Amino acid sequence: MRSVFKLLALMLGLNALACAALITGEDKAVSESTYDAALATELGADDYGMRSYVLAILKTGPNDASITDEAKRKELFAGHFANMGVMAEAEQLVLAGPLDGKMQRRGIYVFNVKSIEAAQELIKADPAIAAGIFEVELHQYYGSAALMAIQKTHTKIQKKKIG
Repeated sequence: MRSVFKLLALMLGLNALACAALITGEDKAVSESTYDAALATELGADDYGMRSYVLAILKTGPNDASITDEAKRKELFAGHFANMGVMAEAEQLVLAGPLDGKMQRRGIYVFNVKSIEAAQELIKADPAIAAGIFEVELHQYYGSAALMAIQKTHTKIQKKKIG
C-alpha cells in the first residue's frame, strides 16, 4: 500500500513540475540525448511528455453498509478485482489502488480514455459499483504519458495476484 502512495506522490509531483513549466510559459527543448521519440509515440505523449486520462475517485457508496452478507461482499469484490484485470489487460485501466478511506474516499482509477462518458461505460461492468458499495467521481486528468508503462513494469515485479 505504501508503494501505491509513493507512486501516486511521484506522479503528482511530476505533474506539478510539468504544469508549472506550462504556466510560466517555458518552452525549453529537452536534450536530444534523453528524448526518445519512438517511446513518446508509443505512449501517446504530447510535446511535454503528457497525455489526457480520466481520473476516477471511488467513494463509499450508498449501499456499502447495507450489504452485510460476507459471501455476497466477497463475490462483489471478486468481480471488482476481475473487472480491473480485464480493463488493465485491455490497456483501459492504467493505474488503480486503494486510498486511506478518509472523507469516504476508498480508491482511485486512472483510465486511458478520452472522455468522462467513455469512463462511465467502463465502470458499468464493475459489480461493486453497480451494487452501490462504491460510487465514482470522474475528472479529466492531464498527466505523464509514462503512466502507460506502469502495467508492463508491474507485471515484472508482482509476486502475488490481488483478489
